[in-house]
Amino acid sequence: MQPADANFMGNIHGGVIMKLIDEAGGTCAYQFCRTPVVTAAIDRIDFHYPVQVGNLVTFKANLNFAGRTSVEVGVRVEAEDLNTGVVTHTNSAYLVFVAVGDDRQPIAVPTLEPKTEQQRRWLAEAQERRRLRLALREAKDTD
Repeated sequence: MQPADANFMGNIHGGVIMKLIDEAGGTCAYQFCRTPVVTAAIDRIDFHYPVQVGNLVTFKANLNFAGRTSVEVGVRVEAEDLNTGVVTHTNSAYLVFVAVGDDRQPIAVPTLEPKTEQQRRWLAEAQERRRLRLALREAKDTD
């Protein structure tokens, strides 16, 4: 990370990390859907530790769920102190993307078929987050 992205204390601005999380998640979703995607929701971004100027930052994106026209991607952010080699898990996030066609309208996404126990766990957890997200949306619509 470069000084231009930091505050006066040498911490990288949260908005910069959020932008990169969105880009990593969107790339993962695009790769799965093989069509453009748009960010529909950011369920959660947790800031565990600050990222410092000079850290090598890695974004690990994983597709957790595929619905009819949307997918959920989890992103894990790790920062490596290049002087010590210490890697710190700095951020976690869950994002929802909608696949869109040439007319920018939602289109169907491929089916996700989890193959490992971990992938099945990620899917079950994503389904619960989706259930909660939809319930919250429904509650807001009735207010």
